[in-house]
Amino acid sequence: MSSTQPDVDHTLAYPEPPASPLWHRHGAKARPLTNAQRQRNRELLVLAQRTTRPRSPHSTKTLAEAS
Repeated sequence: MSSTQPDVDHTLAYPEPPASPLWHRHGAKARPLTNAQRQRNRELLVLAQRTTRPRSPHSTKTLAEAS
């Protein structure tokens, strides 16, 4: 049983559009950090790990307890 029409895959009827240029990173790479910048980042990291976060400014009491 043969058909008069050849079997055509319609998904391949049109070429695939080109990839977006935003998907590729061509260009200058990020500059490496200087030793002074690395040291500053280390100091800030240590400081951030040592300091405690401020507590919530909201009261922990419920509305019923506040009355």
